[in-house]
Amino acid sequence: MKKIALLMSLALICMAGSVYSEEMATKDEAVAKCKEAAKMATEKGLEETLKVVNDKNGPFVWKDSYVFCIDIEKQANIAHPERPQLIGKNLFNIKDKNGKLFFAEFINVAKEKGEGWISYYWPKPDSNVPVPKLTYVYRVPNTTAVMAAGVYE
Repeated sequence: MKKIALLMSLALICMAGSVYSEEMATKDEAVAKCKEAAKMATEKGLEETLKVVNDKNGPFVWKDSYVFCIDIEKQANIAHPERPQLIGKNLFNIKDKNGKLFFAEFINVAKEKGEGWISYYWPKPDSNVPVPKLTYVYRVPNTTAVMAAGVYE
């Protein structure tokens, strides 16, 4: 009986560990990663930076988050490591599950303020179920590029 209880306890500990194994990105990390990507774009050029941003194993994919890049004029993603099928598509009119035009808001905040936070619903990587997400947008100075990264709530 004691062996069964011990085995059940170990099984619960192992299952609990897998539930909490995925660390959650923080708002501070999202801001820092966006600014790091913007700095790289300024120093090394946007094209080189987009290659790094698109690398799913690169420095701009961490924990449960990632940096993606938007072009204000094209109203489209120009880099997205988790959903490359979105690159080049005009997403200005895309809505979340509540009808919010969040991509338009990304662009408007970046144009008007240069940076800011937008809340909406979006699936986590490897999921199709929309969940609350808060995304930080940061316009790369003197360009039409916007670096963005979010945290799931």
